[in-house]
Amino acid sequence: DPPQQKTSQGNEKKKEDENITQGDPPQEERSLRIKIEEELKNITEGDPPKQKRSQGNEKKTEDDNITQGPSKRRKQFRVGDDGKILFDEEELKMILDFKRGEDYIEVLCGATNKKYGDYVGRLKINNEGQYLITCECCPECPLVNVTLEAFEKHALREGSGRWKRNIWVHCEDEDKVPLWKTPLIKYYTHQANVANRKDSAMRKQNFHRDEFLRCTRCGKERRFHLKSRPDIKNYHDASNNKCWNCSLWPYQKITCDDDEERSSLKASRGCSRSSTCQGCSTCYCEGCIKCRFEDCNCQECRDFMLYAKP
Repeated sequence: DPPQQKTSQGNEKKKEDENITQGDPPQEERSLRIKIEEELKNITEGDPPKQKRSQGNEKKTEDDNITQGPSKRRKQFRVGDDGKILFDEEELKMILDFKRGEDYIEVLCGATNKKYGDYVGRLKINNEGQYLITCECCPECPLVNVTLEAFEKHALREGSGRWKRNIWVHCEDEDKVPLWKTPLIKYYTHQANVANRKDSAMRKQNFHRDEFLRCTRCGKERRFHLKSRPDIKNYHDASNNKCWNCSLWPYQKITCDDDEERSSLKASRGCSRSSTCQGCSTCYCEGCIKCRFEDCNCQECRDFMLYAKP
């Protein structure tokens, strides 16, 4: 028989564990295990955690009219046999002062200046996706058929480039609705708004890393600096040239006999985040108004000009 002291200690320990069933872990450990199993289940089923879902819902603002996917295209408009845009009048009737012409639509629009009040105009969209505004702030106003950025600069005394938010229209159930919230925004094409797009290109400084192109004759790689729009155009044309060779390098005259850049130097491609970066969200561009061209017939440029968000 065990001593009486050990028997009393065993009884005390038994009282502490009386709420725990035999073979089951403590309640705290059991709840932790259940939580881990739920997280693993969400990962395997492709369901992101609640925190990431909430962040995604907050981020979903102007991009509501863009379909999901890597291309990030907007909802496409209907096109006729002649390649012209077919306007959907049913979804546009909700906009007040909506008028339909032979090859265009027209609505009342405006922008609000905090000091001087509302600047009212008429937004005209033709069947090629061109946006033009005639200002009606006063009878003597000289702004007739100007770009969206020009009207924004006239009304707000500055060109912030946020015309999607600053220019509004009136709807049946709400006044002063920003353009990006209306069906009008899906008819905007970069191809038809070159003047408006070039103003944005000068303001937006999207970073583009250096790229390398291989010569079709000697196989040596040559560096292209993508610092300006002409530099990007040179690389874009060269990459689409299936017979590109060293003699066509735009920076200086070289031949296939010239040495290739050392591997240690190739590792640096100009990324501001890391000198040896091989591609990140800072230096890699999937397509913007600086690296897509209206006079190019490649698939990337055509898709951007017709379907990319403004």
